[in-house]
Amino acid sequence: MDISKAGARPSRPGPEEWFTGRVRIDPLFEAPSPARVAGASVTFEPGARTAWHTHPLGQTLVVTAGFGLAQREGGPIEELRPGDVVWFAPGEKHWHGASPSTAMTHIAIQEMQDGKAVDWMEHVSAEQYPA
Repeated sequence: MDISKAGARPSRPGPEEWFTGRVRIDPLFEAPSPARVAGASVTFEPGARTAWHTHPLGQTLVVTAGFGLAQREGGPIEELRPGDVVWFAPGEKHWHGASPSTAMTHIAIQEMQDGKAVDWMEHVSAEQYPA
């Protein structure tokens, strides 16, 4: 058994290469090998969002606060509220983040494959994000 005490893992800002706007990442867990799952709480300030990206083994989001948005490539923009759970299939190109006027926090859970959990792509443009 391993217990990570609250506050033992420092918060960090979301890198500009991966996010638009102010984002805070709070690491929650990273299971030791042979397990490959990791999770983080991610808070997006209003208007903040990820770049387009995929996950080799998929991703689950659990929305815990606020009002967010998510979109898979070719699909409509979906609204996200506390208690919503989102599954992105392996290789599914998508983005997610806060609404233009309200912050959003979610827990992101994904697995590593060959040492990688995400493939980052281009930023979501102003034309693609609702104002």
